[in-house]
Parts: sequence; C-alpha cells; structure tokens
Amino acid sequence: MPGIELIVGLGNPEPKYLLTRHNAGFRFIDQLAEQLGWRLRAESKFKGQSADGVISSQKIRLLKPLTYMNLSGHSVALLANFYKIPVDNVLVVYDDMDFDVGVVRLRQGGSAGRHNGVQSVIDCLGHKKFWRLRIGIGHPGERAKVLGYVLGQPILADATSIARATAEAMDCFDLLTAGDFQQAMNRLHVKPQK
Repeated sequence: MPGIELIVGLGNPEPKYLLTRHNAGFRFIDQLAEQLGWRLRAESKFKGQSADGVISSQKIRLLKPLTYMNLSGHSVALLANFYKIPVDNVLVVYDDMDFDVGVVRLRQGGSAGRHNGVQSVIDCLGHKKFWRLRIGIGHPGERAKVLGYVLGQPILADATSIARATAEAMDCFDLLTAGDFQQAMNRLHVKPQK
C-alpha cells in the first residue's frame, strides 16, 4: 500500500493561538519538521507554510495552512493538486474533542464530526478518503463552553498528555510514510498511561 506523501497539521496562524488546544496539528508539524531537520517556509501559492524532503527515496511534504482553521482545505487542495498527490496519500493531523486528553487515533475516511477544519478539507478535496491522525484534547462538558475551550490553553497536566501523544504519533512517521498503517494503528491505539 502506498504511504503518506503529504502531512498537514491544522491550526490557526496568529501567535495568540500557538499553545491552544485547537493548534495540536500545527504543533505536530512544527515538532516533526524540527525532528527531521526540515525548515518550514511560507509558500504564498499554497496559502501556508511547507517543508519537504526525501525519506527512503520517497518525497514527503509537510504543510501548515495559514488560512485559519475553517478554511484549511483551500491550502491543502492547492498543494495536493499542484503536486498531484492522491487523496489516499494525505494525512491530516488535528485536535479532537471526542477523545480524552492524550488519546491518539489513526483512521482513513469518515465524517468531519464537528471539526470545521476537517470539513473544509473534505469540501476542497472533494473526498473523505484522506487519512486522519486525531489528537484527543477532551471536552469541556457543555456545548456553550466549546469555543473557549478549544481556543484556550490546556492545564499543565493536559498539555503534558497532549505532548506525549504527539511524540507517540511522531514515532510512527516511518510506518506512515511506508504505508504500514495497520502497524501504526496497533502502536497508537493502546490505552494511554495515566
């Protein structure tokens, strides 16, 4: 099975959003780029920041859309279409309130749930078949508190759990780019340590 060629992290570009729960995808890309020694650079034609390199003779691209969360799909489609990257070879990394803090889940396809950034990617790619890496951030318990929650910074214990989840997901980078999705899921879909 072909592996991932494009890894997209969802988030909001302003500094005030940097450490918020909603920027888990951005932080994943920042840390992955640093781990790989790749430099993210602004690409106006893709409305985002991107980096690329070769892993095991395969070209891999990283992307942080700078269109703001709800319009993320525009940036993803611009880059994926330009480089003719199939939807099956795209991985989108984002925060997910449906999972407890520190849980990480990998899957292909499905709905956007309540995530506007993911819905934008579906709308702009015209397909749901892309891969998703969902980083659990928990739920505030009440619908009225959701906006403030996702745009707020997690408490220290939660931030630590999210950072650990991100590191565990980054450890699966080679499996994802090699197309070994089942092994990546086996590794990630274990109960988080308390």
